[in-house]
Amino acid sequence: MIRLVTLLSISVALFAIPLQLIKKEAPNPKVTLLVIGGIHGNEPGGYFSAAILATHYKILSNALWIVPNLNQPSIQADRRGKYGDMNRKFAHIKPNDPDKPRVEAIKKIILSPKVSLVLNLHDGHGFYRKKYQGSIFNPNAWGQTCVIDQCKLDGAKRFAELDAIAQKVKENINKKLIKKHHSFNVKNTNTKFDDEEMQQSLTYFAVIHHKPAFAIETSKNLTSLAQKVFYQLIAIEEFMNITGIRFERDFKMNLHDIEKIISDYGYLTINDNIIINLSNIKKTLRFIPLKSKDNTFSFTHPLGSVKKSAHGHLKVFIGNKHITTLVPQYFESAKECPKSFAIITGKKRKTVKTTSEFFVSDDFRIVPIDNIRVNVIGFSGRKRNESGIMIKYNKLDKRYSIDRQNRIFRVEFYRKDKFCALSLVHFKEGNN
Repeated sequence: MIRLVTLLSISVALFAIPLQLIKKEAPNPKVTLLVIGGIHGNEPGGYFSAAILATHYKILSNALWIVPNLNQPSIQADRRGKYGDMNRKFAHIKPNDPDKPRVEAIKKIILSPKVSLVLNLHDGHGFYRKKYQGSIFNPNAWGQTCVIDQCKLDGAKRFAELDAIAQKVKENINKKLIKKHHSFNVKNTNTKFDDEEMQQSLTYFAVIHHKPAFAIETSKNLTSLAQKVFYQLIAIEEFMNITGIRFERDFKMNLHDIEKIISDYGYLTINDNIIINLSNIKKTLRFIPLKSKDNTFSFTHPLGSVKKSAHGHLKVFIGNKHITTLVPQYFESAKECPKSFAIITGKKRKTVKTTSEFFVSDDFRIVPIDNIRVNVIGFSGRKRNESGIMIKYNKLDKRYSIDRQNRIFRVEFYRKDKFCALSLVHFKEGNN
């Protein structure tokens, strides 16, 4: 069986990653909900929830805008703020602050006339309770709250009753708790009068510009990332219901399905001629054929990013998770490379698009292409060009697989000594 991978990709430049705004809109939207994840890099419940919104929800009416990884440098570092707390830079920010481009960019998005309501996603300490019940359950905790800056928003055309909206969201979340002590509450910081620090925050910036804004805080004390994402998504769905956004999702709202989605890191393509399956990938992949400069990285996962190490290696991240490290081998790119190739597996001949992943049971053979050399990484044949040779699974050196189950191998194409493309052959389990 052949699987051709279609990449709905999100491209990033290695050294100047732009702010990522994903728009999911039905025709003629009258309401737009803006969801922001990742303002704090060590709060993955927020940004993994935003990523799932971007990839697993279909919007049937109105509009959902998503910024899944606002503070990407801090997400990679798994720190609250690599350059200080970004959520304290919305009233004043120094001209040379590294966060300034992102802060100014998200301000412009918030102030868009199309944006009707803003959600900022967080993970907070403990479980908020109005009365002190211990070091975890107390009024100073932030976890499991819908946070508002004030009860009512003067000047807002719609959704001005912040407290009433938050109370409704809280009540509906509390009908779906995994455990009783996970209950949500509304936390009103009364920012204008009581919290000078919160006057620097993203939500208060929105509020003073007459934009209804809320923060959703799941608890850092929940036992799994899936639990945090579960509550974030339930809260977001309640806000979509309130704002009249109809939607469909392609999974059931339970921990099993959420864990499965979280563990699927998708695919990375490089320069439109290399594909890498990121799920179950090995910690290091060596001799990846790259250009010496100006490489472009595209992910199917919204939280995909790349960071160059001091040794020139490329660290690949999904959110705060360091997935693998690519050790490059530099090649000049070839011209006039094939867009597809033919394989023979069993008694069938199939055409496969280059830079894709194809599945076989036990063996395959690539039909020769004029002036193109094939290298199946891990095959121990004596010939330099491995096109036309039957490649069997039991003849491959498993050290050269890209995955921890030793089922996926690289197939590289060259024109003379210049690199054309890298595809993946995936040997199905149970057939070898």
